[in-house]
Amino acid sequence: APAVFTDAEVYQQSFNPQEYLKEFYTLSDSQGQPNAFLMQNLRSLFQIFSLEGLKGDTLIDVGCGPTIYQLLSACERFQEIIALDYTDQNRRELEKWLKNEAGAFDWRPVVKYVCELEGDKEKWAEKEEKLRKKVRRVLKCDVTKANPTDPVSLPPADCVLSTFCLEAACKDLATFRSALRNVGGLVKPGGHLVMVTVLRETYYAFNKQVFSCLRLERNMVEEAMESAGFDVKFSEVQSYLLGDVRTDCEAVMSLVARKRASIT
Repeated sequence: APAVFTDAEVYQQSFNPQEYLKEFYTLSDSQGQPNAFLMQNLRSLFQIFSLEGLKGDTLIDVGCGPTIYQLLSACERFQEIIALDYTDQNRRELEKWLKNEAGAFDWRPVVKYVCELEGDKEKWAEKEEKLRKKVRRVLKCDVTKANPTDPVSLPPADCVLSTFCLEAACKDLATFRSALRNVGGLVKPGGHLVMVTVLRETYYAFNKQVFSCLRLERNMVEEAMESAGFDVKFSEVQSYLLGDVRTDCEAVMSLVARKRASIT
């Protein structure tokens, strides 16, 4: 792991979204080996967004990065999506795909995989169009701020989704717990927070660069959720031991929590 935790400025200065996508988000690598990590996450998200009650008008994706895979199942259950990320080049990369611009990352194999999970592989073009229409805004956010989208104020959403964001943005557990409270503030009472996070990871690397990660255990995440005003409804841990040099991640945790009604 890097000697000093890679903070937001490091991302802004040196995170390369194209290289990141190429490294982690192609469905099969140059040798034709399937991307087990990605497929596992797509299956988890498909299951989560099939759960009763996980639907509504608005979904906010916190720390979307340059990716759309995390929204492919979610976009069937929500009417509008707001995507948030700290890093300018990540938002730009995402907008390239949303606007169907030349040079955008090719998500088709991933979209087809999710359509197959949903039972109709042929619906991939329809799903792409649906997602492009539903992502209404792409905004800058900072999870360490009490209002992550400051100076913009968003109405509380039915659901907030965050995949692999907080553990890379928070240098210690206190910062993580506080960031989770900040992100939780974007959810309306009775609404849901869906989180996918890596466990026991201290770094991930690509393109000759190494980025820090806060080493989390399942109980730390669940306790942070509870203390942020949420009841954990579903929590699952899947081990990830592929002897991968790009990361020391040991497991991936998927979690759904419901925000408690505020006590006035």
